[in-house]
Amino acid sequence: MNMAPRRPDGTGAFPKPVESSAPHNPDPNALYAALDLGTNSCRMLIAHPKGSQFHVVDSFSKSVQLGHGLERTGKLSRASMSRTIGALHVCQQKIKRHEVTRMRLVATEACRRAKNARDFIRQVRRETGLTLEIIQPEEEARLAVISCAPLVSTRTEQLLVVDIGGGSTELVWIDLGSVPARDRPRAIMRLHAGFHPAESPFPAAKVVDWISVPLGVATLRDQFSDVEDDAARYALMSWFFEENLSEFAPYKDTQSREGFQIVGTSGTVTTVAASHLGLRRYDRTKVDGLRMSSDQIEAVIRRYLELGPIGRRRDPRIGQDRQALIMSGAAILQALLRLWPTDRLSVADRGLREGLLYAQMSADGVLEDGPL
Repeated sequence: MNMAPRRPDGTGAFPKPVESSAPHNPDPNALYAALDLGTNSCRMLIAHPKGSQFHVVDSFSKSVQLGHGLERTGKLSRASMSRTIGALHVCQQKIKRHEVTRMRLVATEACRRAKNARDFIRQVRRETGLTLEIIQPEEEARLAVISCAPLVSTRTEQLLVVDIGGGSTELVWIDLGSVPARDRPRAIMRLHAGFHPAESPFPAAKVVDWISVPLGVATLRDQFSDVEDDAARYALMSWFFEENLSEFAPYKDTQSREGFQIVGTSGTVTTVAASHLGLRRYDRTKVDGLRMSSDQIEAVIRRYLELGPIGRRRDPRIGQDRQALIMSGAAILQALLRLWPTDRLSVADRGLREGLLYAQMSADGVLEDGPL
């Protein structure tokens, strides 16, 4: 199988944390839904606009392992599709209960790659009434970027946004040097219209390059499933991922540490943050926006390796669902920190769903143009 990264032709969130409590009887006409069906997880948010932000009224998240076995067969398995349709039934019931009419329901890498994806999409429509849309890597990357806009420091001149998924990893390098400091988060938000938008009177964030590597936590793990030694498998995964970044333009040039920021969005990044904080129960308000040093991240990864597979399974911050994937995610994370000149990573508990909500609300003009 050709594992070379896909690149675009010619190149290459949510606002501050939303409150968790739902208002009384929100107006169905003001509600939006966003569903992200990935290689490993099915996740949905239902929200309504509130000022320049949005307020979540319902959510859903479940590990469905849609891509299980895809590396070997090139197809979605019957068991994976059945698990996923069960989760989508729950999403459909929530959408129906809240009477949501504005929605985007998207599928990513597993459905982009599976030979039987179109049959699966038809089956989902037939059995749940939901219409899934398979989006391309550029849109997936763009939505992840705009969801992270509120975490961008006004001091940031060079920004790398990394979205580690189950089946792919998107990296977007953005130059903010020509944007006035206070406008930088807002300039990131404007990328919802495209990485190379038409001329605008507003200061523009420049996308230097972006890449979608067809290696995520599930696909990278599957590539090295035959390596028995835990530490050796981890090292091989990290170096293999780095090899797949060799054509990413900013990789080749020396970057200044000053004014450089990496924002990471994924279950891997938030799990590492929760482990660093020693949380017994996950708390989004403590994780989202946290800045971790590379030494702190490496200490967590060393601890994961010391625990071994059995110890990681028992660790409450990792848990049964994620223990099989955390080391491949950590391998990706460490490769990134090896390559670029920063000793800090901003942790984002946000991603595709939040970007989908922002893009819909922005297009409808229902968000106030105030500070993020």
